[in-house]
Order: sequence, then structure tokens, then C-alpha cells
Amino acid sequence: MNMNHQEKATENKLKLYSHWISSCSFRVRIALNLKGLPYQYEAVTTFSEPEFLKLNPIGFVPVLVDGDSVIVDSFAIIMYLEDKYPDPPLLPRDIHKRAINFQKYIGEKVGPDEKLPWTQSVIGKGFTALEKLLKDHGRRYATGDEIFLADLFLAPQLDAAIKGFNVDMKEFPTLSRLHEAYNEIPAFRDALPENQPDAVR
Repeated sequence: MNMNHQEKATENKLKLYSHWISSCSFRVRIALNLKGLPYQYEAVTTFSEPEFLKLNPIGFVPVLVDGDSVIVDSFAIIMYLEDKYPDPPLLPRDIHKRAINFQKYIGEKVGPDEKLPWTQSVIGKGFTALEKLLKDHGRRYATGDEIFLADLFLAPQLDAAIKGFNVDMKEFPTLSRLHEAYNEIPAFRDALPENQPDAVR
């Protein structure tokens, strides 16, 4: 009897080491939800814990454990999931759209300790470039009418910019529309930082 990929994942339950506020963990949670893969959520509160460092010596989240396989880095995890559980696909067949999905969207690292005006300025520059790029390619979602990899990377950035850094989105109608579209999808809503078991309320 053949099992589908959800049944295989259930039999050998995936384990995600995550932190609620991590945008990298956020995008992996979206990928798992979109693919309908059940997983055990392991909240990481102390990144220097010896047991966690055995999994990832760098001490970053997310980390995915799938049986004997341990995968670190959100992009590597998503590509692993894409290869092992290909349905639904997170990359389009069209090579041009595929290339857009691989582009780095926001290169600057923005942390919570940065000054708000500076952070808003950095995000604003990135969003201005994104708005121009996606205006020609975006339809319902970032690169078409289906959710792909670009959406998984974009959704956490939009969420953080709006909720965490009070970025005025009036200048970015395409990004604002995408943010609203993501919030209507259960796979995205369930992955939101505030909906995680370790979220600070």
C-alpha cells in the first residue's frame, strides 16, 4: 500500500526547532502548512543549550529534524521539503518566474535594536524596489496566481515591517495587497509569530 507524503510525514513526524518571532522560522512554518505536513513544534528559548547546539552548532533557528536528517537554514529546509514532498510545488515551472523566486528580496539585516527611523528607511528602500519588481509580475500573489517560494520569504518581511516597525504602506499598494492576501490564507495565519506556542503575549 502506497502512502502519500502527508501520511509518510505523520508516520515519521517532522520536528521543527523554532522561535516564535524568527522570520526564518516563520517562512518554514508556512511551507510546512502549505504542504499539509504535520510537525512537532520545539520552542527554542535558549540558543546556547548544549542539546540544541548538537543539532546546529551555530545556534540559529530554524532546524528541521526528519528522522536521521537534520537540516539547518530556512532556505535549505524549504528546498529539502520541496524535493521530498513536491506537492503542492513551491516553485513555478516558468524559468523566468522561477528566477524571480530565487532573488534576494531584502538584503539588509534589520534587528530589534536598530533605531526606528533608520529601520523604516532601510525597509522603505527594499520595499520600493520590490514594488517595482512585483508590479509587473504579481497577480494574485507575488509571482502569479499561485503561492510560491517568493511569497514565503515576503510574508514574514511584510508582517514585521507593518507590526514591528510601523512602516507606512500607502506607498506600496502591491505589497499591501499581498499582505492582505496572505492574511486570508490559513497556512499563513497559522504560521504567524503571535500564533505560536512560545509567543510572548
